[in-house]
Amino acid sequence: MIAFVHRAENLLLAAVLALLVLLGVASVTTAFPNTDELIRHLTLLVGMLGGMAAARDGRLLSMGTFAQALPGSWKPAIEAYTGLVGTTVSALLTFAAWQFVADEAGSGSTLAFGVPRIVLQAAMPLGFAFITLRLARHAAAGIAARIVVLAVAIGLTFAVAQLEGGFAALQTPLLIALAAAILFGAPLFVGLAGIALIFFISAGDPIASIPLDHYDQVTNPLLATLPLFTLAGYIVTASGAARRLVRLLQAWSGHLRGGPAVVTVFACAFFTAFTGGSGITILALGGLLMPILMHSRYDDRMALGLVTGAGSLGVLFAPCLPLILYSIVAQVSIEAMFLGGALPGILMVALACGWGIAMSPQRKFRPRFSWRRVAVTTWRARWDLLLPVVPLVLIFGGFALPVTAAALTAAYAFLIAALVNRDLPRGERLIEVMCECGLLVGGVLLILGTAMGLTNLLITDHVPDRLTVWIAGAIDARWVFLLMLNLVMVVLGCLIEIFSAIIVVAPLIVPVALAFDVDPVHLGVIMLASLELGYLMPPIGLNLLMSASRFRRPMLEVARASLPMLFVLAVGVALITAFPQLTLALPRWVL
Repeated sequence: MIAFVHRAENLLLAAVLALLVLLGVASVTTAFPNTDELIRHLTLLVGMLGGMAAARDGRLLSMGTFAQALPGSWKPAIEAYTGLVGTTVSALLTFAAWQFVADEAGSGSTLAFGVPRIVLQAAMPLGFAFITLRLARHAAAGIAARIVVLAVAIGLTFAVAQLEGGFAALQTPLLIALAAAILFGAPLFVGLAGIALIFFISAGDPIASIPLDHYDQVTNPLLATLPLFTLAGYIVTASGAARRLVRLLQAWSGHLRGGPAVVTVFACAFFTAFTGGSGITILALGGLLMPILMHSRYDDRMALGLVTGAGSLGVLFAPCLPLILYSIVAQVSIEAMFLGGALPGILMVALACGWGIAMSPQRKFRPRFSWRRVAVTTWRARWDLLLPVVPLVLIFGGFALPVTAAALTAAYAFLIAALVNRDLPRGERLIEVMCECGLLVGGVLLILGTAMGLTNLLITDHVPDRLTVWIAGAIDARWVFLLMLNLVMVVLGCLIEIFSAIIVVAPLIVPVALAFDVDPVHLGVIMLASLELGYLMPPIGLNLLMSASRFRRPMLEVARASLPMLFVLAVGVALITAFPQLTLALPRWVL
């Protein structure tokens, strides 16, 4: 029965993603007018279904690094504690979302094709209810213990429903308990929503405003670009595009000194730009790239460090998810962010290539350059090479808005893989690929939506303004602020997911940066480049973890091998920070 439910859930998630693509493509024509709102609400549905799947598989985004250093015998107690906190917060969100939907039920408004708005809004309480059950399931191994966790969470929710505030004295203890749960590995959305819930409940304010903020944020007109571009990336990764691209790069540069390093850097940058996560790139391409480097007589440590470091390249290239996410959170033009990240991204790629070439071994036998091989590999990869061109031409050529361009990009990736190259997975495997996409998007949207309630609370209490005044008083030089920003972002990039860091930090930092006359586009590129560098920071950077897992190496060995790339890319971050024109020249020239 459980397996049937999971398969039905996966099929529904894949179907909604497919419908999102179809409606986005159909919006090009005048035959389907007024589909914008329906597309936005389908994004909400994708977010909740993806969040349910992530909770089911225990893959909700979290910090969880502190718990890894604790004794293994503590694990059951820690899981029970974090599970209880997460289940309680999720149960409260279920109740709050139910209140929100109940208030909206009488509106009777409809979306395109006569779809009642309330039907898609109802995904919020239903989604949070499923997440609550699944967090309780992961809280303990035994059924009895799970029932106790769920009963306590529901009991606390009913108790809160009867309260009318007056619990300000409990704010600090509750916040400390919540912080401990996050450090121990509770999902990050639990922490963001929990802080807002604690303040709202203690003040006697209605908690239904939290799901309202979630709803407003996730139905943002631009946010549909996130699942659509992500789907395009997952389709490309699942097809044979990686092999074709690597062969193409080998044909063009394999005969040169450092050619295999150039192949590695460009291939990783290409795939990270479309998948949005360097960890995925390492897992997908590591098995292809490491043998190429080893066959070219690269030292084992050098090859390992190059693949691990190159996995984070591409974050600054369109249409990477972090660029889109920052533009939405910081309310910056998505076109400006796409253009602003281009030259800094090229700089980081060039530095990585330069180091790979400088460290390349002397080879007695190099493959000869063959125009025939170049022509064949280029011809075979021609449709894959057009993939990044499609959204850029559509958006900057004025042919389509970002959401439509994202849908057309996803449709293009699907049609090329299915009909031209004929290497798209089919049946259950295709559904799995689409669900992996939805799972990532769901985790991000849960954080984004719940963070909005906390952000509005902070704005109401003038926290960004006070933070700006405090930092301006403590730091009197622009370069000191930028240096501190680099250090903080690198540390955050080491500790938490890049998506979480953007959502949490950007609303607080943007007003401060404006006080120091830092352009928001430049700020965004600095943040992303620094977070990208954090992927390589010992001892727990994401790329280090992924590489150690993929190549079955000790973490210390991977960290030591990656140190040269860490220093090389740190130079790039310093140059990006010091020279704003590197970021701002293209947006000002084009826009």
